[in-house]
Amino acid sequence: MELDEKTIELIALGASIAANCQPCLKHHLNQAQRLGVGEDEINQAVRVGKMVRNGASSQMNQLLSNMVQRELQLA
Repeated sequence: MELDEKTIELIALGASIAANCQPCLKHHLNQAQRLGVGEDEINQAVRVGKMVRNGASSQMNQLLSNMVQRELQLA
């Protein structure tokens, strides 16, 4: 099974947000619009990308907090 171009661009759009890649976001948003992807589908891809980015950010913040606390206890 191959993904169609619209689906690929929606995935790339969400991945661009998750990766904090502004040039990628602009490119894939333009591509999705060029392919006729609807506003609702774009908004859904944006929401998913933000969820992934926020989840990763939250996990990194927790790791950093734990590492800093551990280092302070060793000092």
